[in-house]
Amino acid sequence: MYRKTCIVISGPTAVGKTDYGIEIAHKYTTHIISADSRQCYKELNIGVAKPSPGQLKSVQHYFINSHSIYDDINVKVFEQYALDAVNKIFETNDVAVMVGGTGLYIKAFCDGIDDVPLVNENIRDTINGTYQKTGIEWLQNEIKKTDPLFFTSGEIHNPQRMMRALEVKLSTGNSILDFHSGKKVSRDFEIKKINLEIPRNELYERINNRVDSMMNAGLLKEAEKLFTHRRLNALQTVGYKELFDFMEGKVSLDKAIDDIKKNTRHFAKRQITWFKKFID
Repeated sequence: MYRKTCIVISGPTAVGKTDYGIEIAHKYTTHIISADSRQCYKELNIGVAKPSPGQLKSVQHYFINSHSIYDDINVKVFEQYALDAVNKIFETNDVAVMVGGTGLYIKAFCDGIDDVPLVNENIRDTINGTYQKTGIEWLQNEIKKTDPLFFTSGEIHNPQRMMRALEVKLSTGNSILDFHSGKKVSRDFEIKKINLEIPRNELYERINNRVDSMMNAGLLKEAEKLFTHRRLNALQTVGYKELFDFMEGKVSLDKAIDDIKKNTRHFAKRQITWFKKFID
């Protein structure tokens, strides 16, 4: 029997996923599920490089402007949302398209994800508050002390991953890696993966130019409106946190812009490495 198909388009930021995804969606007259952990927030726009209003009008997108920065969004939430969305698309289409650069979200959709026990909210709040005051070195030291397994094999330069690992360890007594069985689920539809790549120097040039375009489009004003919410998890995001540093008087505006470019390039490099492993 013919099986429905979801075309999954991945790749680093600024590689051209949005335009390519819309092209594919038009080809099959179908809809797109975004696999971006920040474009789902309706309060964030310029800094997360959402598709333009015209693009969003030309193709229906799921998981864009679907949630608020006050919502607790994680990989498990996305997995269920995306499965519901793809099934809805399949009611009228044989093909669905997924586009995004959040590797764990795409992996969860394709392979499933293990259940991790609920964590203590007080522990989560304490970890988040301490990180905001003391920075990434504190997180790395706490992970090294409490979860050496994660410290040696996890993402110890990613604050969100470390905070998640630490809250799970302190809440359950087990490493978050203990809950990763590695077992892949079997979806009842086909998945075709397309990972976009361009030469590294061209990608970095695109990133630098896009940051300049974002600033010209009003990213600073957008960040100013969000400043009072800067402690929320949704705003621990490249493009906003550097401008918050400027607003707090920690750095100059030029330095903040340079930091956005540098941190985005570093983020893209990590994405490239991740997706190469995933696609292989």
